[in-house]
Amino acid sequence: MENIREVKEQICDICGKMWQLGWVAANDGNVSARLADGRILATPTGISKAFITPEKLVLLDEEGKLLEAGEGFRPSSEIKMHLRCYSRRPDVRGVIHAHPPGATGFAVAHKAMDMYNMIEDVAAIGSVPLTPYGTPSTQEVPDAIEPYLEEHDVMLLENHGALAVGGDVLTAYYRMESLELWAKITINAVILGGSYDISKENIQRLIGLREYYHITGRHPGHKVFHPEDQALHKPGT
Repeated sequence: MENIREVKEQICDICGKMWQLGWVAANDGNVSARLADGRILATPTGISKAFITPEKLVLLDEEGKLLEAGEGFRPSSEIKMHLRCYSRRPDVRGVIHAHPPGATGFAVAHKAMDMYNMIEDVAAIGSVPLTPYGTPSTQEVPDAIEPYLEEHDVMLLENHGALAVGGDVLTAYYRMESLELWAKITINAVILGGSYDISKENIQRLIGLREYYHITGRHPGHKVFHPEDQALHKPGT
């Protein structure tokens, strides 16, 4: 049987880690988890992730209707983005939105993270798309991410931040953590003279190892989104 208290504590622990890592400031970011019965636990609006506690989380139905909340607490207006992830991906049980500086730097620079330079990220995440601009709190953001949900578990939100989904909220957090480290490594590589992709043959071999390593979720395969933006890295041979 699912332990709801444990899920709440996971969400709060993740919120604290996000704040400590500098992925969010003030009231930035939001975290949610879908329970086995379809209900959704989510972080409330207007509160720093440093101060989230289990009793402050809100409970919603699958449509986003508020079921339970402490006095004065309500869900973030960006819950629409989370709901779209859950409605389009039955396998998704956790969603995280944050502003990790390295990855968000790519989003602000309008560059997809479609380099294939890190072994672990090639296998676990694959290329990360840059989704079109959407005004926060509107349906524009859910509409912008929807075309990418079929193949991607991680994406950049243009001029906004990053989004990660997973089979549980902890997996979504791990993917966001991997994304940010990958972004920082790539930026450092560029500073040092260039980021070099793994060869196409080895990219395919790494993707083929996903089942062996029990990696869940979706993967886009070998895909480059904006060839004109590839000055950041150099293709492998």
